[in-house]
Amino acid sequence: MKLKPILVAMLVSYLPIQANVFISDSYAVSADKKESEEVEKGPNKGRMLRDGNFAIELAIFETGVPPEFHIYATQDGKTISANDIKVNVQLTRLGNVIDDINFTSEGDFACGDMVIYEPHSFVVTLTATYKGQQHRWSYDNFEGRVQVNNDVANEMGVSIERVGPKMLQNIVEVYGVLKPAPHAVRNISARFAGEVQKLNVTLGDRVKKGQKLMTIISNDSLQPYALYSPISGVVTLQETSTGAQTSNVPLLTITDTSKLIAEVNVFPKNQAFVKPGQEITLTTVQSGLQYKATINSSLYQLTPEQAKVFRVEVDNKNGQFNAGQFISARIITDSYQVPLAVKKTALQRFRDFTVVYTKVGSEYEVRMLELGRESTPWVEVLGGIKAGSEYVVDNSYLIKADIDKSAASHDH
Repeated sequence: MKLKPILVAMLVSYLPIQANVFISDSYAVSADKKESEEVEKGPNKGRMLRDGNFAIELAIFETGVPPEFHIYATQDGKTISANDIKVNVQLTRLGNVIDDINFTSEGDFACGDMVIYEPHSFVVTLTATYKGQQHRWSYDNFEGRVQVNNDVANEMGVSIERVGPKMLQNIVEVYGVLKPAPHAVRNISARFAGEVQKLNVTLGDRVKKGQKLMTIISNDSLQPYALYSPISGVVTLQETSTGAQTSNVPLLTITDTSKLIAEVNVFPKNQAFVKPGQEITLTTVQSGLQYKATINSSLYQLTPEQAKVFRVEVDNKNGQFNAGQFISARIITDSYQVPLAVKKTALQRFRDFTVVYTKVGSEYEVRMLELGRESTPWVEVLGGIKAGSEYVVDNSYLIKADIDKSAASHDH
């Protein structure tokens, strides 16, 4: 269903945002709190969690290392040795994926045992045990996430696909022209000088092999003789008429149009990748007719523009193509299977990342991707999303706009 731009704009403006958050540094505060309320920050720029006189600062550290949690504990404002405290953090991500993080002592702080991978969007549950007493905190830390009713998403034209393996191809795009095949053109000349007594065909006529073309009266013997077509084809040139004297030039030209040759020009940067035997798709420039074949051969001599000419046989028994037509062509130089790929139309920008928006139920969230090779319409995914994950393909910019509207931020 295609929507008018004004309708799309109205839908975006009134999307039910059920997961809006306001981020203070790397942690979130629920939208039902006052906007003026700020998360307390500690001396290490982490979030302060307090329970009476006992306090924990939970900070993400990523200077020179992948992001990891550091814990700083105090009692009555005095530093507690990391050896004297036991801490566990659970991060509940979208789809109920739980990261269970334990900590080891590094002196005055404790270091988490796993990387805090992007997005930093989760429910944080921290449990700390000190001198036999347990302290527990839980809070939302969402970013790049929004909830959109499925009916609204359908009205927006949001389409979903699953991440999975794909066959990708390296493509070289070139241009060329259709030409008659070798030995497809025959020039018809008089064996003996004379006068054309009768012309049986005219320009554009289709003839069969052995068909009589004309009768000529010889100037020397005054006897008639006939000329016959050596091939089946079309009369593509007529240089005579009834009553005309023959000369040393061709009187007719017969062209076999059942087979044409496509000659495509491959310039130096791609010549090492193109060779006979590769699959090629030809498309006529004006009419858009397509023809799939394989490259048959190449010419030894380069063109004045330093292009190498590759030749493709084109079956034209139905007469849909014509010599002289300009063509574009896509040559498949390599095919390879990749474990994961997404459609390029799904890609958006989020902060400094290239992302797609994964869907779980009625919630959408960014997935920061590491991308590999491209092959329209696909791009290889090296990391950032799991196989089988659903992601937004069409109109992903509408989900992006909804998330941007939430005014969420990410700051360590």
